[in-house]
Amino acid sequence: MKTFVTGATGFIGASIVRELLKDGRDVRVLARPSSNLANLKGLDVEIWRGDILEGDGLRRGLKGCDVLYHVAADYRLWTRNPEEMYRTNVGGTVAVLEAALENSLSRVVYTSSVGTLGHLQDGEPGTEDTKVSLSDMAGPYKKSKYLAEREAEKFVARGLPLVIVNPSTPVGPGDIKPTPTGKIIVDFLKRKMPAYLDTGLNLIAVEECARGHILAEQKGSPGRKYILGNANISLCGLFKMLQEITGIPAPKVRLPYAPVLMAAWMNEGFSRLTGREPLIPLAGVQMAAHHMYFDSGRAVHELGLPQSPVQEALVRAVEWFYTNGYA
Repeated sequence: MKTFVTGATGFIGASIVRELLKDGRDVRVLARPSSNLANLKGLDVEIWRGDILEGDGLRRGLKGCDVLYHVAADYRLWTRNPEEMYRTNVGGTVAVLEAALENSLSRVVYTSSVGTLGHLQDGEPGTEDTKVSLSDMAGPYKKSKYLAEREAEKFVARGLPLVIVNPSTPVGPGDIKPTPTGKIIVDFLKRKMPAYLDTGLNLIAVEECARGHILAEQKGSPGRKYILGNANISLCGLFKMLQEITGIPAPKVRLPYAPVLMAAWMNEGFSRLTGREPLIPLAGVQMAAHHMYFDSGRAVHELGLPQSPVQEALVRAVEWFYTNGYA
Protein backbone atom coordinates (compact mmCIF):
# COMPACT_ATOMS: atom_id res chain seq x y z
CA MET A 1 0.00 0.00 0.00
CA LYS A 2 1.58 3.27 -1.16
CA THR A 3 1.11 6.06 1.39
CA PHE A 4 1.74 9.77 0.73
CA VAL A 5 2.67 12.09 3.61
CA THR A 6 2.85 15.90 3.54
CA GLY A 7 4.72 17.65 6.34
CA ALA A 8 6.94 14.58 6.72
CA THR A 9 10.02 16.62 7.61
CA GLY A 10 8.29 18.08 10.68
CA PHE A 11 7.82 16.82 14.22
CA ILE A 12 4.54 14.91 13.89
CA GLY A 13 4.96 14.07 10.20
CA ALA A 14 8.35 12.39 10.62
CA SER A 15 7.01 10.36 13.53
CA ILE A 16 4.08 9.21 11.37
CA VAL A 17 6.54 8.15 8.66
CA ARG A 18 8.51 6.07 11.18
CA GLU A 19 5.34 4.34 12.39
CA LEU A 20 4.22 3.64 8.82
CA LEU A 21 7.60 2.09 8.01
CA LYS A 22 7.33 -0.10 11.11
CA ASP A 23 4.06 -1.38 9.64
CA GLY A 24 5.80 -2.23 6.35
CA ARG A 25 4.23 0.61 4.34
CA ASP A 26 5.67 1.94 1.10
CA VAL A 27 5.97 5.68 1.85
CA ARG A 28 6.29 8.67 -0.46
CA VAL A 29 6.82 12.06 1.21
CA LEU A 30 6.36 15.58 -0.08
CA ALA A 31 9.32 17.90 0.55
CA ARG A 32 10.14 21.33 -0.79
CA PRO A 33 13.59 21.76 -2.36
CA SER A 34 14.57 23.93 0.62
CA SER A 35 13.29 21.52 3.29
CA ASN A 36 15.55 20.26 6.07
CA LEU A 37 15.54 16.47 5.66
CA ALA A 38 17.28 15.72 8.98
CA ASN A 39 14.15 14.07 10.45
CA LEU A 40 14.07 11.62 7.52
CA LYS A 41 17.75 10.65 7.68
CA GLY A 42 18.19 6.91 7.31
CA LEU A 43 14.52 6.27 6.53
CA ASP A 44 13.57 4.23 3.46
CA VAL A 45 11.18 6.69 1.82
CA GLU A 46 10.63 8.10 -1.66
CA ILE A 47 10.98 11.88 -1.66
CA TRP A 48 8.68 13.81 -3.99
CA ARG A 49 9.90 17.35 -4.45
CA GLY A 50 7.13 19.90 -4.53
CA ASP A 51 4.88 22.22 -2.55
CA ILE A 52 1.38 21.87 -1.13
CA LEU A 53 0.30 24.89 -3.17
CA GLU A 54 1.30 23.28 -6.50
CA GLY A 55 -1.82 21.48 -7.68
CA ASP A 56 -0.33 19.83 -10.77
CA GLY A 57 2.67 18.54 -8.85
CA LEU A 58 0.45 17.20 -6.10
CA ARG A 59 -1.74 15.32 -8.57
CA ARG A 60 1.35 13.69 -10.11
CA GLY A 61 2.81 12.90 -6.70
CA LEU A 62 -0.37 11.20 -5.54
CA LYS A 63 -0.63 8.94 -8.59
CA GLY A 64 -0.35 5.32 -7.55
CA CYS A 65 -0.99 6.13 -3.88
CA ASP A 66 -3.82 4.64 -1.83
CA VAL A 67 -3.68 6.75 1.34
CA LEU A 68 -2.81 10.36 2.14
CA TYR A 69 -1.76 11.93 5.42
CA HIS A 70 -1.97 15.71 5.11
CA VAL A 71 0.12 16.90 8.04
CA ALA A 72 1.88 19.95 6.58
CA ALA A 73 1.08 23.27 8.24
CA ASP A 74 2.65 26.59 9.12
CA TYR A 75 2.78 26.36 12.92
CA ARG A 76 4.00 29.58 14.49
CA LEU A 77 2.61 31.75 17.27
CA TRP A 78 3.71 34.90 15.42
CA THR A 79 4.15 35.98 11.83
CA ARG A 80 4.66 39.44 10.40
CA ASN A 81 2.54 38.49 7.40
CA PRO A 82 -0.53 36.45 8.47
CA GLU A 83 -1.59 36.05 4.82
CA GLU A 84 1.32 33.64 4.31
CA MET A 85 -0.04 31.43 7.08
CA TYR A 86 -3.57 31.49 5.64
CA ARG A 87 -2.19 30.67 2.19
CA THR A 88 -0.35 27.61 3.52
CA ASN A 89 -2.85 26.31 6.06
CA VAL A 90 -6.10 27.03 4.21
CA GLY A 91 -5.09 27.31 0.53
CA GLY A 92 -2.60 24.46 0.84
CA THR A 93 -5.20 22.19 2.43
CA VAL A 94 -7.66 22.88 -0.38
CA ALA A 95 -5.00 22.16 -3.02
CA VAL A 96 -3.91 18.90 -1.38
CA LEU A 97 -7.44 17.60 -0.86
CA GLU A 98 -8.49 18.58 -4.39
CA ALA A 99 -5.59 16.48 -5.71
CA ALA A 100 -6.60 13.63 -3.41
CA LEU A 101 -10.19 13.73 -4.68
CA GLU A 102 -9.02 13.62 -8.30
CA ASN A 103 -6.83 10.59 -7.54
CA SER A 104 -9.69 8.66 -5.86
CA LEU A 105 -7.73 7.72 -2.76
CA SER A 106 -9.16 5.08 -0.45
CA ARG A 107 -8.56 7.11 2.73
CA VAL A 108 -7.28 10.55 3.75
CA VAL A 109 -6.25 11.63 7.26
CA TYR A 110 -6.20 15.39 7.80
CA THR A 111 -4.16 16.73 10.72
CA SER A 112 -5.98 19.61 12.36
CA SER A 113 -5.33 20.80 15.95
CA VAL A 114 -7.06 20.96 19.32
CA GLY A 115 -6.63 24.71 18.82
CA THR A 116 -9.66 24.59 16.51
CA LEU A 117 -11.87 23.09 19.21
CA GLY A 118 -13.95 24.72 21.91
CA HIS A 119 -13.05 24.85 25.58
CA LEU A 120 -15.25 25.08 28.64
CA GLN A 121 -15.06 28.14 30.86
CA ASP A 122 -14.83 26.10 34.06
CA GLY A 123 -11.65 24.35 32.92
CA GLU A 124 -13.30 21.00 32.28
CA PRO A 125 -11.92 19.13 29.25
CA GLY A 126 -13.37 20.05 25.87
CA THR A 127 -14.42 17.42 23.35
CA GLU A 128 -14.75 17.13 19.59
CA ASP A 129 -18.33 18.42 19.96
CA THR A 130 -17.78 21.39 22.29
CA LYS A 131 -19.32 24.46 20.62
CA VAL A 132 -16.84 26.84 19.02
CA SER A 133 -16.71 29.59 16.39
CA LEU A 134 -14.08 31.52 14.46
CA SER A 135 -14.38 34.40 16.94
CA ASP A 136 -13.04 32.07 19.66
CA MET A 137 -9.76 31.60 17.79
CA ALA A 138 -6.72 33.57 19.04
CA GLY A 139 -4.13 34.52 16.44
CA PRO A 140 -3.66 33.65 12.76
CA TYR A 141 -2.48 30.07 13.40
CA LYS A 142 -5.63 28.98 15.20
CA LYS A 143 -7.87 30.96 12.84
CA SER A 144 -6.23 29.50 9.75
CA LYS A 145 -6.43 25.95 11.09
CA TYR A 146 -10.08 26.46 12.03
CA LEU A 147 -10.88 27.61 8.48
CA ALA A 148 -8.82 24.76 7.00
CA GLU A 149 -10.81 22.25 9.04
CA ARG A 150 -14.04 23.69 7.63
CA GLU A 151 -12.62 23.25 4.11
CA ALA A 152 -11.73 19.64 4.91
CA GLU A 153 -15.34 19.01 5.95
CA LYS A 154 -16.52 20.31 2.58
CA PHE A 155 -14.45 17.63 0.87
CA VAL A 156 -16.15 14.95 2.96
CA ALA A 157 -19.46 16.24 1.60
CA ARG A 158 -17.99 15.86 -1.91
CA GLY A 159 -17.24 12.20 -1.28
CA LEU A 160 -13.63 12.22 -0.08
CA PRO A 161 -13.17 9.48 2.58
CA LEU A 162 -11.46 11.84 5.02
CA VAL A 163 -10.95 11.51 8.77
CA ILE A 164 -9.95 14.53 10.88
CA VAL A 165 -7.55 14.20 13.80
CA ASN A 166 -6.94 16.96 16.35
CA PRO A 167 -3.58 16.42 18.06
CA SER A 168 -3.06 18.12 21.41
CA THR A 169 0.55 18.86 22.40
CA PRO A 170 2.98 16.15 21.30
CA VAL A 171 6.32 15.82 23.08
CA GLY A 172 9.28 13.56 22.42
CA PRO A 173 12.29 13.20 20.14
CA GLY A 174 12.55 14.89 16.75
CA ASP A 175 11.14 18.33 17.62
CA ILE A 176 13.59 19.85 15.19
CA LYS A 177 12.15 23.36 14.84
CA PRO A 178 11.30 23.26 17.83
CA THR A 179 7.54 23.73 18.24
CA PRO A 180 6.34 26.39 20.71
CA THR A 181 5.98 23.70 23.39
CA GLY A 182 9.40 22.31 22.55
CA LYS A 183 10.80 25.82 22.94
CA ILE A 184 9.32 25.99 26.45
CA ILE A 185 11.21 22.79 27.31
CA VAL A 186 14.43 24.10 25.74
CA ASP A 187 14.13 27.42 27.61
CA PHE A 188 13.62 25.48 30.84
CA LEU A 189 16.75 23.41 30.14
CA LYS A 190 18.65 26.66 29.53
CA ARG A 191 17.30 28.05 32.83
CA LYS A 192 15.51 30.83 30.96
CA MET A 193 12.12 30.18 32.53
CA PRO A 194 12.04 32.26 35.76
CA ALA A 195 8.24 32.40 36.09
CA TYR A 196 5.03 30.94 34.69
CA LEU A 197 1.39 31.72 33.95
CA ASP A 198 -1.53 29.86 35.47
CA THR A 199 -2.53 27.83 32.43
CA GLY A 200 -2.62 24.22 31.33
CA LEU A 201 -2.29 21.97 28.31
CA ASN A 202 -2.83 18.41 27.15
CA LEU A 203 0.28 16.33 26.45
CA ILE A 204 0.80 13.17 24.40
CA ALA A 205 3.90 11.26 23.32
CA VAL A 206 4.65 12.14 19.70
CA GLU A 207 4.98 8.44 18.84
CA GLU A 208 1.47 7.77 20.20
CA CYS A 209 0.13 10.81 18.39
CA ALA A 210 1.59 9.34 15.18
CA ARG A 211 0.08 5.94 15.92
CA GLY A 212 -3.25 7.68 16.49
CA HIS A 213 -3.11 8.98 12.91
CA ILE A 214 -2.69 5.43 11.59
CA LEU A 215 -5.49 4.14 13.81
CA ALA A 216 -7.71 6.93 12.47
CA GLU A 217 -6.95 5.77 8.94
CA GLN A 218 -7.76 2.17 9.81
CA LYS A 219 -10.70 2.56 12.18
CA GLY A 220 -11.96 6.12 11.94
CA SER A 221 -15.25 7.11 10.34
CA PRO A 222 -15.08 9.59 7.41
CA GLY A 223 -16.13 13.05 8.53
CA ARG A 224 -15.59 12.24 12.20
CA LYS A 225 -13.06 14.08 14.40
CA TYR A 226 -10.74 12.48 16.95
CA ILE A 227 -8.73 14.25 19.65
CA LEU A 228 -5.26 12.70 19.88
CA GLY A 229 -4.26 13.59 23.43
CA ASN A 230 -3.47 12.06 26.77
CA ALA A 231 -2.76 13.90 30.04
CA ASN A 232 -4.14 17.28 31.08
CA ILE A 233 -1.49 19.07 33.10
CA SER A 234 -0.93 22.61 34.36
CA LEU A 235 2.10 24.52 33.16
CA CYS A 236 3.33 24.53 36.75
CA GLY A 237 2.91 20.74 36.82
CA LEU A 238 4.89 20.42 33.59
CA PHE A 239 7.80 22.34 35.11
CA LYS A 240 7.70 20.13 38.21
CA MET A 241 7.94 17.05 35.97
CA LEU A 242 10.91 18.59 34.16
CA GLN A 243 12.51 19.33 37.53
CA GLU A 244 12.18 15.66 38.51
CA ILE A 245 13.73 14.60 35.20
CA THR A 246 16.60 17.10 35.08
CA GLY A 247 17.21 18.36 38.61
CA ILE A 248 16.81 21.93 37.33
CA PRO A 249 14.62 23.92 39.77
CA ALA A 250 11.13 24.66 38.51
CA PRO A 251 10.07 28.34 38.49
CA LYS A 252 8.21 29.30 41.66
CA VAL A 253 6.87 32.72 40.63
CA ARG A 254 3.37 32.79 39.13
CA LEU A 255 2.80 35.87 37.01
CA PRO A 256 -0.53 37.75 36.99
CA TYR A 257 -2.20 37.51 33.60
CA ALA A 258 -3.13 41.16 32.91
CA PRO A 259 0.40 42.68 32.97
CA VAL A 260 1.74 39.86 30.81
CA LEU A 261 -1.05 40.44 28.28
CA MET A 262 -0.26 44.17 28.20
CA ALA A 263 3.44 43.42 27.68
CA ALA A 264 2.54 41.02 24.85
CA TRP A 265 0.49 43.71 23.09
CA MET A 266 3.41 46.14 23.33
CA ASN A 267 5.84 43.45 22.15
CA GLU A 268 3.54 42.67 19.22
CA GLY A 269 3.53 46.29 18.09
CA PHE A 270 7.30 46.53 18.31
CA SER A 271 7.71 43.30 16.33
CA ARG A 272 5.44 44.51 13.54
CA LEU A 273 7.67 47.56 13.18
CA THR A 274 10.98 45.69 13.26
CA GLY A 275 10.04 42.29 11.81
CA ARG A 276 11.75 40.57 14.73
CA GLU A 277 9.95 37.72 16.49
CA PRO A 278 8.43 38.90 19.78
CA LEU A 279 9.84 37.67 23.07
CA ILE A 280 6.25 37.32 24.30
CA PRO A 281 3.96 36.13 21.46
CA LEU A 282 0.52 37.71 21.86
CA ALA A 283 -1.30 34.63 20.53
CA GLY A 284 0.49 32.44 23.07
CA VAL A 285 -0.56 34.70 25.97
CA GLN A 286 -4.14 34.83 24.67
CA MET A 287 -4.23 31.03 24.51
CA ALA A 288 -2.90 30.87 28.06
CA ALA A 289 -6.02 32.66 29.30
CA HIS A 290 -7.70 29.25 29.29
CA HIS A 291 -6.59 25.83 30.41
CA MET A 292 -6.35 23.91 27.13
CA TYR A 293 -7.67 20.68 28.58
CA PHE A 294 -9.27 18.06 26.32
CA ASP A 295 -10.93 14.66 26.56
CA SER A 296 -9.45 12.11 24.14
CA GLY A 297 -11.93 9.40 25.18
CA ARG A 298 -13.41 9.05 21.68
CA ALA A 299 -10.00 8.22 20.17
CA VAL A 300 -9.16 5.86 23.04
CA HIS A 301 -12.45 3.94 22.83
CA GLU A 302 -13.10 3.98 19.07
CA LEU A 303 -9.53 3.84 17.75
CA GLY A 304 -7.53 2.28 20.58
CA LEU A 305 -5.26 5.34 21.00
CA PRO A 306 -2.37 4.33 23.32
CA GLN A 307 -1.93 6.27 26.57
CA SER A 308 1.49 5.78 28.18
CA PRO A 309 2.74 8.07 30.99
CA VAL A 310 3.67 11.46 29.51
CA GLN A 311 6.68 11.62 31.87
CA GLU A 312 8.33 8.97 29.68
CA ALA A 313 7.81 11.14 26.59
CA LEU A 314 9.28 14.14 28.42
CA VAL A 315 12.36 12.09 29.31
CA ARG A 316 12.84 11.22 25.63
CA ALA A 317 12.32 14.87 24.65
CA VAL A 318 14.89 16.13 27.17
CA GLU A 319 17.44 13.51 26.08
CA TRP A 320 16.91 14.42 22.41
CA PHE A 321 17.30 18.16 23.01
CA TYR A 322 20.49 17.61 24.98
CA THR A 323 21.92 15.12 22.48
CA ASN A 324 21.22 17.42 19.53
CA GLY A 325 22.71 20.53 21.09
CA TYR A 326 19.57 22.52 21.83
CA ALA A 327 20.59 22.92 25.46
